[in-house]
Amino acid sequence: MAWGFSLGALLASSRELADFLAGVERRAFKHALFAVRDEALALDVVQDAMLKLAEKYSGKPAAEYPMLFQRILQNTVRDHFRRQKVRNFWSTLISSFGPAGQDQDHDPLETLEVKGSSNFGGDPAARMEQAQTLQGIEEALEGLPARQRQAFLLRYWEDLDVSEAAAAMGCSEGSVKTHCFRAVRALAVVLREKGIEL
Repeated sequence: MAWGFSLGALLASSRELADFLAGVERRAFKHALFAVRDEALALDVVQDAMLKLAEKYSGKPAAEYPMLFQRILQNTVRDHFRRQKVRNFWSTLISSFGPAGQDQDHDPLETLEVKGSSNFGGDPAARMEQAQTLQGIEEALEGLPARQRQAFLLRYWEDLDVSEAAAAMGCSEGSVKTHCFRAVRALAVVLREKGIEL
């Protein structure tokens, strides 16, 4: 009986892991693609990260998968760049956006209010506008320095809180806030140049 229970728990755990990986793979691919800028390499990075999660942490509770996977994915991306001996791949964007003297430790997106519903129903023009805005954001994200982009994606794409993002990136919470602050400023400048107001 104990063996049957263990087998049942193992099967349930395998299903939870498979469901988690199926749900995260597209976002993980985009995340990796922003970092490595090559579809084949991004697929390799995501596959490696998924295999590492399955091999090392499949017995963990499903609630821990998102945090573990993001940490593994970030480490896999870093390992890729170490192997390629890439140093300082991303250039730092300096922006004058935002009030002078504002604290860089402040996370500006924490104070934004959500503007209505994102469900545009059957309005094709609204859907097209949303698609163009998302494309503009993705293009702007590609131009961010790696750490800023990582912090921004973890906080506002993966919906991790500051402490979870800090753990995934292997840095302090203050660094996450600073990276997010700089990312938001730089993104706002680039998007305004494209005619996109957020």
